[in-house]
Amino acid sequence: MLDFPISNIGTLPGLELQIIQDKILLFLFCSIRISAFLISSPIFGAGYVLLPVRILFGMVLTLSVFQHQSDLIEIQTITSAIGVILIIKEIAIGLSAGLILTIWFSAASLAGEKIASTSGLAFAAQVDPNTGASTPVISQILMLFLLVIFLAIDGHLIVLRTMLDSYEYIRIDSIPTLDILLKTGIGAAGSMFLAATIIMLPVSVLLLMVNLSIGVMTRSAPTLNLFSFGFPITLLGTFIFLYFSASSIGFAMSDLVESAIVSMQDMIWGITYG
Repeated sequence: MLDFPISNIGTLPGLELQIIQDKILLFLFCSIRISAFLISSPIFGAGYVLLPVRILFGMVLTLSVFQHQSDLIEIQTITSAIGVILIIKEIAIGLSAGLILTIWFSAASLAGEKIASTSGLAFAAQVDPNTGASTPVISQILMLFLLVIFLAIDGHLIVLRTMLDSYEYIRIDSIPTLDILLKTGIGAAGSMFLAATIIMLPVSVLLLMVNLSIGVMTRSAPTLNLFSFGFPITLLGTFIFLYFSASSIGFAMSDLVESAIVSMQDMIWGITYG
């Protein structure tokens, strides 16, 4: 019979349980920033994306940065008071990056609501799967148009690459100043109203001219019924103008996506270099 050392009985090769727990905790800590971004971003955080799919996607993305980030911080730091500050910092960066994109993308929804209210299509509304609120159909069409353009120009890949690269510029064990987050959010909100105005302004001017023409005709012929005469013309003019201006709106949506991505990258750059 072979003689085995008594001290080796009951031991198994591989990692110890404590080391496995530490690695899991470090992995979850590294996933905070990218997970917060996926929750608040326009497409990845939409209501129609299942939560298990979102969690799996976040874990897969974390695997690409975990190998280089796990050596930067110790498990004792995460479980201390400084670890709480680091967790809040990671959540703030991820949520701010996703919310900046969401604010910029809300320009299409805002423009659609103003067009619908001006043309009389505000009553044609349905439940938005993203927010759960009742929004006009034109607003949802413009939002879907924007999301399609965002995917067509590989904007989703650009923003994911930006978030993964942010781990190299903003270390997980650093505590930078986050004043740039508030400034970027306020700037994105102001730019959202400007972009919505640019998108809706041509349609609003056309509807104003149509309403002026209808007012002149009803003034010259008071027997005409305003609702039976002016309402169909307004709707028909809106649909025709939106059809012929689809290419122009597409270029405007493309510029909107590029501006949103640049604003997000400027925020990461501002956090890195102050």
